[in-house]
Amino acid sequence: MNNIARKVLSMSVAAAALAGLAACTTSGPNEPPMAAAPKGVEGSWIDAKGTGLSTFASGTFTTVATDTGQKLADGSYTMTGATSVQINGTSLIRQTAVSFNCLMVSTSQLNCTSSSGQNFVLTRRA
Repeated sequence: MNNIARKVLSMSVAAAALAGLAACTTSGPNEPPMAAAPKGVEGSWIDAKGTGLSTFASGTFTTVATDTGQKLADGSYTMTGATSVQINGTSLIRQTAVSFNCLMVSTSQLNCTSSSGQNFVLTRRA
């Protein structure tokens, strides 16, 4: 085998190896990288009516009105189990304490009950 044939063969092997590695990626060349799987309740959640957006990060939460961006509530949360979370804070509109217990029934749904017994659902916002 001459030098030119060896170079062509080695370049073909290298190209095939790169193509094989590229096939292992999770997104194509023109697609954004896939986001990491959500961890616990971290992230943004919207209520069933689409009026309030709650963001959970590092033990704190903030809820804002989706139409105006006005802050409605804030406070803290604690994971009390692998899929359960306790949320405590203040309603800034009513200037009263709020308390909720939620169960994460899937990575995209929280079923919550307020301390007064009201049930509501939050859906993870992508």
